Amino acid sequence: MADTLKAASADIARGVRDAVAGMWALLRLDGRVEEERRRLKERRQRSLPASRKRTPESHDDGNEPMLVKRIFQCCAWNGGVFLLSIQGFYGVFLPLLQATTTFLFDHVLQGSDEGLHVTVWVWLEFFLSSIFRALWIMPLFLLSKIVNAIWFQDIADLAFLGSSRSVQAFPSVGKFVADLLFSLLLQALFLIQGMSVSLLPIPAVGHVVSLLHMSLLYSLYCFEYKWFNMGVEVHQRLAFIECNWPYFLGFGLPLAILTALPSSFLISGCVFSILFPLFIISGNEADPPRQPFNFPLRLFSLVVALSNRIFHRSLHTHFAPVSRTAPSSQNQPAPLTRATTTPQSPQILAPLIPLIPESSAAINLTPSPSHTKRGGAHRR
Repeated sequence: MADTLKAASADIARGVRDAVAGMWALLRLDGRVEEERRRLKERRQRSLPASRKRTPESHDDGNEPMLVKRIFQCCAWNGGVFLLSIQGFYGVFLPLLQATTTFLFDHVLQGSDEGLHVTVWVWLEFFLSSIFRALWIMPLFLLSKIVNAIWFQDIADLAFLGSSRSVQAFPSVGKFVADLLFSLLLQALFLIQGMSVSLLPIPAVGHVVSLLHMSLLYSLYCFEYKWFNMGVEVHQRLAFIECNWPYFLGFGLPLAILTALPSSFLISGCVFSILFPLFIISGNEADPPRQPFNFPLRLFSLVVALSNRIFHRSLHTHFAPVSRTAPSSQNQPAPLTRATTTPQSPQILAPLIPLIPESSAAINLTPSPSHTKRGGAHRR
């Protein structure tokens, strides 16, 4: 027991260290990206015929995005525009307006009922806040989701390019779409699971378990860009996190704590959007343990089972033939069925099965027998 706690504490500390120390790679990543771009450009030039090599380049390399520029744009947009506008409205404009109305009722409209002032201010604050949310916060929030998704992807691609790794494409477009859709659904369900456990009757336990969920989810967010470029499939990503949960708990813990401090959901989202690009770089630079921990933590099992059920039912409904007469047993298609599995290890059914014949078999979330405990053979 003591050895297990010591190993878990060491892995958590290693994860926190990698999450913070990896951000310093930003200082040298732009130079590595430029060097990698020049190397790829020279390789393309050598592969061109001699007649085309003398043709000047039509595109301008200066227009290609830079890592520091993208991170500055994320901070300026989420912190300088979104966050400051919210703080300015609720922290500056409304208090000044309330002070102005108080002055008017106390000095200009002397003798007026105090209850009238309270009623006027309550309705005025309600209408102004509603207009601000509808005409500014909601459009800006939706726009931020789109802009951040583009910039986060650019930052992840540039960081991956600077690491001199080669992108491993998925074997088919259908499998790429299936992996992406399944991953999005699974992350949404896991987020709901993490928010639900915070409502446990014992407040301290609920918040600790919720923080554990959010730390693992944020680690999945940070590493998924790199793993996706490396061609690592969703079942492998989840198994790796579950088998090395202390490290990924420590890696996502700083971001989970910093986003949990604000009481407002919108401010918490701004804090996440400002810090997340730095954690993407840390995830790209980090080197997680190759050997699994003493025991896995199957927190993703429930959402994997729910995601399998949703995809299984939606595919069965979508691709089932529509007929007004009872189908005969000869032309009735075979139903989509799960492969048998043990209760402890739910399986990920590959979605879009009719589009991906090679992925129709269920994929087991349980690591292969070669995944041994610490002190055994490496997992890769």
